[in-house]
Amino acid sequence: MADSSFDIVSKVERQEVDNALNQTAKEVSQRYDFKNVGASIAWSGEKILMQANTEERVSAILDVFQSKLIKRGISLKALDAGEPQQSGREYKIFASIEEGITQENAKKVAKIIRDEGPKGVKALVQGDELRVSSKSRDDLQAVQALLKGQDFDFALQYVNYR
Repeated sequence: MADSSFDIVSKVERQEVDNALNQTAKEVSQRYDFKNVGASIAWSGEKILMQANTEERVSAILDVFQSKLIKRGISLKALDAGEPQQSGREYKIFASIEEGITQENAKKVAKIIRDEGPKGVKALVQGDELRVSSKSRDDLQAVQALLKGQDFDFALQYVNYR
């Protein structure tokens, strides 16, 4: 019998992020505390730009955006938001969406699987994802449960289960 396997990835659906951004922009345009303060959120290339006339308001835009991401099922670990920066009269926050597992993070996950996981489970780094394989599907489910119990500083998804 062939080995069963699944892939561990760190991906974010761009469309869901776009929907969360549009919902945030709509709420910012309608909320009373954001009226006539130049508050906005929009894509700026590959980054997300939030701006307002005070540091508190730009931080409030970030909070609204984070709540919209959570409602859409996107982990906040994928959001890399900077600190508010003053630019003239306005404050700005640049945020980016992190995707892919770095080589060092993939090695950390593989080491945890090797050290704490069931015997006979193999973890192989393939670019920005990690392939986990074993003869037993139960062992693969045990690995998933093990990794869900860990606290990584990046989001994990399990795909391509066969």
